[in-house]
Amino acid sequence: MQKLDKGSRKLLNAWAFYDWANSVYALVISSSIFPLFFGQLFRQRGEDTLSFLGMEKTGETIISYVTAFGFLVIALTSPLLSGIADYLGNKKFFMKFFCYMGSISCMLLYFFDLEHLYFGLTCYVLALIGFWGSLVFYNSYLPDIAFPEQQDAISAKGFSMGYIGSVLLLIVNLAMVMLVPDEQKMQMMRYSFLMVGIWWLGFSQYTYKYLPDVRTGKVMHQDLLFKGFKELKKVGKQIKGLHQLKRYLTAFFIYSMAVQTVMIIAAYFGEKEVQWGSASERTTGLIVSILLIQLIAVLGAYLTSKASAKWGNIKVLMLINFLWILICIDAYFVVTPIDFYIAAGFVGLVMGGIQSLSRSTYSKLIPAEVVDTTSFFSFYDVAEKIGIVIGMFTYGFIADVTGKMQNAILFLIVFFIIGFLLLYRMDKKNKYI
Repeated sequence: MQKLDKGSRKLLNAWAFYDWANSVYALVISSSIFPLFFGQLFRQRGEDTLSFLGMEKTGETIISYVTAFGFLVIALTSPLLSGIADYLGNKKFFMKFFCYMGSISCMLLYFFDLEHLYFGLTCYVLALIGFWGSLVFYNSYLPDIAFPEQQDAISAKGFSMGYIGSVLLLIVNLAMVMLVPDEQKMQMMRYSFLMVGIWWLGFSQYTYKYLPDVRTGKVMHQDLLFKGFKELKKVGKQIKGLHQLKRYLTAFFIYSMAVQTVMIIAAYFGEKEVQWGSASERTTGLIVSILLIQLIAVLGAYLTSKASAKWGNIKVLMLINFLWILICIDAYFVVTPIDFYIAAGFVGLVMGGIQSLSRSTYSKLIPAEVVDTTSFFSFYDVAEKIGIVIGMFTYGFIADVTGKMQNAILFLIVFFIIGFLLLYRMDKKNKYI
């Protein structure tokens, strides 16, 4: 096949199309259908706890610990694999490997049940690792296929395509679940897992057809295994001397623990703690609330962008952290579906803004003389993943000890308060932040 030139429209569109392919995992598996399915398995069993590693644990505790483990694997392996891929020029191989592992694992969730819990949880973890692992190499392709002046636009196009594709499949899955009798709903959810895997695997082929795989001709050697970690260590030393960047990254690390945890457990919380009138209402209500979050997140990102242009990034991030504190307090008292819808709406409003603004603020604080910005963003990504590990483990531990999910959410306020105070300490005279 003819090699496409860097910056060509076909190549850029092929790259962006991977968002269309893989975003269905994030919305259907991670955020909506699987949490519903997982909670319903416990309801059918008639018990809230299950033996896990020799101990009786609730479903939400099990999923919190397992999710934390999955992100720990990603945090530890992504620097190693990125270093190897950059040196050998085989990032396409690694991207395919994680994509295929993730998509096939999604399909295998069809067989998930509590009688074979460890097999099911293994598939869940491998799907999570496959999704996030493939994104490491997908994102690293951007400077290879697009010129600097094209990167913002094609990155935004990828995000938009992912949003449209994932919402489209979720609506189809919602119709599948809602248009059958109650006794068939769980089977429809299992079909949804199959559809996610097939969608992800199938549509990604268009991306692989055109993405370049330029081999460097270099050979593997022992030092290469630790190249990525050496780069992170070098960046860490540089950041120590950049006081503004160090303060910001510390604040981001703290509040990101809570943000990512809330986003991951929102559906599990709604499934377990909200007093839905019936199983059918629970299914519809949770999926509608997830769609609500997705829609409002787009508005939130837009409003946050406008606000930061007027008042500065740090001040707006402080405001968003304060709003997160209020949301967590409100979540403690959520009981009815209306309460949950209102909370979901506010989560969407601040969720879209804090993610986009956090990354752009970090980018602005990297000194202009820094050439290897990829290593700086690798450091940022690893910090975010380790934050998720700590946040999810903390959430699971508190929910486990106290027996109430609300207590764990209330504790997340501590992270937002610390994040707010650390942002307050920053020098806000910088005209760019």
